[in-house]
This record gives sequence, C-alpha cells and structure tokens, in this order.
Amino acid sequence: MSTPQLVLGSTSRYRRELLERLGISFDVAAPDCDETPLAGETAAATATRLARLKAQSLAARFPAALIIGSDQVALLDGVQLGKPGNFERAFAQLQAMRGRTVVFHTALALHNAASGNTREVVVPWRVTMRDYSNGEIARYLEREQPYDCAGSAKTEGLGVAMIAAMEGSDPAAIIGLPLIELCRMLREEGHPLP
Repeated sequence: MSTPQLVLGSTSRYRRELLERLGISFDVAAPDCDETPLAGETAAATATRLARLKAQSLAARFPAALIIGSDQVALLDGVQLGKPGNFERAFAQLQAMRGRTVVFHTALALHNAASGNTREVVVPWRVTMRDYSNGEIARYLEREQPYDCAGSAKTEGLGVAMIAAMEGSDPAAIIGLPLIELCRMLREEGHPLP
C-alpha cells in the first residue's frame, strides 16, 4: 500500500518550516475558510474549529491525502488576541500583555480525506511577558515585524527577549504547529516517519 500524500493546509511559512523538521515529503496548499471567531466561542474552541476547517476545506482538491490544519489563538484575561496585522495593533497588544500571562491555544487537525476521519487536539502554552518598556516594544516591532503572529509575540526570534517564562508540553506548538502531537497522529494514520 502506498503512503498517502501529505498536505499542509496553511500559508504560514512558520508552519512550513516546522513541518520540514520532520524530514518527510509534503505539499502546501492555501486553505479556504473564514477565520472570524464566533460569538461566545472559547479560544480553544476557535482554534480547534479553524484548524479543522482549514484541513477539511482542502479535501475536495486532495481526495486521498492526509491534510494538516493548524490555528493559534492567544487569550489574555478572556479576550482573544489574533494576528495584529500592523504596527499600531501589535503595539497595543504588547502593551496589554506587559507583565501578564497569556495562554496560546494551538490547535492541530489531521484530516484523512479518503476516510473522512479528522483527528484534533489543542496544545496550550502559558507565556508570561516581562515588564518591558514602550521603547522596547517599538524596537522589537521595528526589527521583527511580527504582524502575522497571534499576540505579536514571535518566540523564535527577538520576541523571546520580551518573555519572562514559558510553560508547555510541545515547543513547536508555540510557533504554530504541535509536532509531537502531529507525529502521534501520523503514526495512528499509518503514515511512516523517518
């Protein structure tokens, strides 16, 4: 039996770079889904729903593939923080997060287009930010421009200097794709890993 095609349903270069770490062959396709949170939806539920929709939205294009969807939602005091998109919103997010703990909910969905089965999991990461200055925020944003990262905190770069502590079970989850859980799901689907 041949190995099914593996597709990453994401336009994120961070997720693509993470998946490349596994040394397995995969294709990349842009998912088609509305990423607007639903009223009353928890951060974990939003992330899970969007990860599932991203993976399932590609099933018609890749009917025999295993399709990976992932989404991340940051939560600060019950408020979801998405991708800021620009300097001003990123600055406001980082000001609000200063000296506080933010929980990043990274959801992963693996959709088997052939069977219709979807495996899902959410991996939380607790990130406590330092009590940094407005000048530090501005310098960080000018250098890293993390406008496509939930909560404006890009831990794989200079953003780590804004952090006092982190706690979680899968270090890749904070960047956007939980690799430990993905490996487990791929094994369960019979997809070989090196």
